[in-house]
Amino acid sequence: MCPASEGEERSCAERVPRHKVTSTSTAFAVPDRTAELTRGVKMETQEDELDPLWQDLDWAIGAMFFMGFDGTEVTPQIRSLIEDHHLGSILLTTKNLKSAAQTASLVQELQTIARNAGHPVPLMIALDQENGGVNSLFDEDYICQFPSAMGVAATGSPELAYEVANATGKELFAVGINMIMGPVLDVLTNARYQPLGVRATGDDPQEVSQYGIAAMNGYKNAGITTCGKHFPSYGNLDFLGSSLDMPIITETLEQLSLGALVPFRNAIGAGLDAMMVGGCAIANAAMNVMHACLSNQVVDDLLRNDLNFNGVTISECLEMDALSHDIGVRGGTVMAVEAGCDLVLLCRSFAVQQEAISGLKLGIENGMISRERINISLRRILELKSKCTNWEQALNPSGIDQLALLHPAHLALSTKAYDKSITIMRDKGHLLPLSNTLYPEEDLLLLTPLVKPLPASAATKAVADDQGVMTEQEKAHRSSIMSGEGVFRELGRALARQRHGKLLHTSYTANGVRPQHENLINQAAAIIVVTADANRNLYQSGFTKHVAMMCSMLSAGGKRKSLIVVSVSSPYDFAMDKTIGTYVCTFDFTETAMSALVRALFGEFVPQGTLPGTLRKSRKVQKSRQHWLVESWHKDRDQKPLLALIKTIEKASPPNQFCPVSGATAASFELSLITESGEPVQESHYVVRNSSTQALFGFCSTYFYGGIGMIGALFVDPAKRNLSIGHSLHTRAVRGLLQKPGIQKLQLGLGLPGVYLGIPMSDLSEGARLKRWFANNGWDILTPRLLYTLTIRNIPNWQPPEGLLSSIQRVSFAFDLIHGRENSETVLEHVRSHAGPEVLELYRLALDDPKNCGIVRAKSPVDGALVGTVITCRQETTLATYLPVLHAAGDSVGGILAPVVPTSPQATIVLQGLALLGIRQNKTYRANTCVLNWVQGDERDTLLGMGFDVLDAFEELSCKPERFSESALA
Repeated sequence: MCPASEGEERSCAERVPRHKVTSTSTAFAVPDRTAELTRGVKMETQEDELDPLWQDLDWAIGAMFFMGFDGTEVTPQIRSLIEDHHLGSILLTTKNLKSAAQTASLVQELQTIARNAGHPVPLMIALDQENGGVNSLFDEDYICQFPSAMGVAATGSPELAYEVANATGKELFAVGINMIMGPVLDVLTNARYQPLGVRATGDDPQEVSQYGIAAMNGYKNAGITTCGKHFPSYGNLDFLGSSLDMPIITETLEQLSLGALVPFRNAIGAGLDAMMVGGCAIANAAMNVMHACLSNQVVDDLLRNDLNFNGVTISECLEMDALSHDIGVRGGTVMAVEAGCDLVLLCRSFAVQQEAISGLKLGIENGMISRERINISLRRILELKSKCTNWEQALNPSGIDQLALLHPAHLALSTKAYDKSITIMRDKGHLLPLSNTLYPEEDLLLLTPLVKPLPASAATKAVADDQGVMTEQEKAHRSSIMSGEGVFRELGRALARQRHGKLLHTSYTANGVRPQHENLINQAAAIIVVTADANRNLYQSGFTKHVAMMCSMLSAGGKRKSLIVVSVSSPYDFAMDKTIGTYVCTFDFTETAMSALVRALFGEFVPQGTLPGTLRKSRKVQKSRQHWLVESWHKDRDQKPLLALIKTIEKASPPNQFCPVSGATAASFELSLITESGEPVQESHYVVRNSSTQALFGFCSTYFYGGIGMIGALFVDPAKRNLSIGHSLHTRAVRGLLQKPGIQKLQLGLGLPGVYLGIPMSDLSEGARLKRWFANNGWDILTPRLLYTLTIRNIPNWQPPEGLLSSIQRVSFAFDLIHGRENSETVLEHVRSHAGPEVLELYRLALDDPKNCGIVRAKSPVDGALVGTVITCRQETTLATYLPVLHAAGDSVGGILAPVVPTSPQATIVLQGLALLGIRQNKTYRANTCVLNWVQGDERDTLLGMGFDVLDAFEELSCKPERFSESALA
């Protein structure tokens, strides 16, 4: 029977009120979808009289239940609950949802059944979509995967937390969902051993508050209501073992108030809509509660009175084993409502759901629960529904069309969030990125545990289909030891693609390190061990430590073994174990997370994530930067201390490795040049010094000409490194360059002075460390220019490779040698067109020293145009002042400098011809060693084929000035 009188329509043209969003921390102004919905039914608020319909006991009882069902289509059971028992709220789970389109259709059908059955207000339909490993809705084409709560917090950006939550909310809104079971507001008081893990933000109450409120506002501004969980906290539970044993909170109320309750209190103040009360026990001096959601001490006293929560309270699922065995569902339902719960959750069995309904009805009829108590809950529920739904919205979800519009932006946001979440907690050996430390011919070994794939993994979603609907406790405490290698197999494939198939991959179990593992470890140069909650799956911890010991012993014996441990779930596995030198955290092992991991390991981006909470704060303390007094260079005062600093750096360089500052003096950094335009090179050099002893702790040289600001050198006394001296010098240098009028580009490394052509990369591990350092200080390291210094040690005995002379003669290029300014204009025009300003000034200096320098030219046989040039010089040239390698490479050195060969089909043969004539000219100088400086990356292999060896390697960096903001330099 329809509750409205005959012919009367239960609707109005009132606009649904805008969903009010307030925040004590971060406010984000995004249009609220609910404000756009203009047609709906009238929903009673606290001030309104309840509709007479609600006087019907069956309707009132139905509104107070929150139930789930099995199946991806409407079942007779859920239809009966809606039509016969007037169920008002439904929780959908993975077992109900196959795709976005099917979800929208299912939700629409459920709402249509409710409308046709005479429901005055739409159903509230909710689901879990926490991201990371806890999602209910999957659709690779329309629904985006985002990091877990802890993964988002690792980005260090509450704004990003808002964006992720808002994107998730918009996707749910599009398929008709009007409530999300989130955000998670638990504080991981005992983080290392809590199964809640990465579903929580972390162990700092204020940080959990900040990110929780940001996520809450993101959901609400997408048009859906929020349900904080799991009050009073699942962040420090004692588990007794059996599923029939209730996990216990043992903290006192004072301890809870100072820690676990802080995010709940702050979220309530910021406008949280609903609260899920957990099913855990509480045992302390002031409270002895068997089930929190059944206790008026927890719900009415603590939540309502102490924290002033006026929203809807939702019980934990009363079907959980411990509760149903201790009390029974009928009694538990009555106790939940008596305690103050407005909605009672039963998410699995139709028979149990009917039992709960009959139990509540009996409790009302026998006077245990008053009608006024029921009306209080009804008003709260109706007020909540008024914020998030009306019939116009409920019956017409925007569906696939809206999702298709959202998807590209959400996909980009997903990539951004995962990239920013990847965290390198330690990299003592500077092993990352692997592209810099692992040679192509060397083997990489991947060792992965046998674990259950996350339901959020689309490729492995089917694994969850045989599992029943889980309560919050079961989600938290489920075992992760289960066969399921899908995600890790794909991780292995992705690593193999990066290495052109060069990968070894096997799994490990509780059986420990087997002979197969030992053989593979012996074979590989680098080993990646993946762990997933090793603190609870102790076999993973033991296995990893065994592998670490093996790698240490083999490395000590002369076999280099690089070990990288990757935690793909809880970051606390080895957070405090410094015997694991390189430790990376991803916070979940969905395919999206593993894709970001691979790109991070191979240097496609520099991971910037940090461990949330107290670990982040402690690392900030450890890494706090001391601001050193940076002074301008003073030649008379600083040139001798600078020479002493250079000698110190030379002595500290590894044996058999060329040191770029070898042979340098103070004069090597002072150009004092007038450029081609007539303007002097603007030089500004900086030092950090001990004013008492006059010793220099660090030095940085900068130059500005041709619109380019260049850092030519930055080095620190090895005994004073890791004290932020380099950071202080770098900040001062960049600030000085940014103040230059007309600056168009910043450059790290240069050819004149040619001390450091860029970041030195001869030692790949040290080079990788330096690249990360400069990346952390604002530089773009993804598109470096590779530059090399090459050498031939014994020129008198060098012979050109067989066939080279004939190859050069066949193409008919003309090669000649000029000295001085006569006939030099074509040379300068060629260099001006095809090289940077510092190379042009190098050529000008060479032309001004005709006694010791010459220019080899290559001319086209067609029109005589220049197709290549190179400088040749004696060791006595004035250029050697600015190119100390000409002194450091030996006693009798000839130079071939800065080949300029534009790209063309004949570029290789032109380069070979220039090098050949340069070597011959060095022979006429009676040099024993030839140094070929400023060779670009694509030219190296050609010259190595002529008999050159690599003396040093560099990566020159450049970026726009806008990349460096004042905040970044602060």
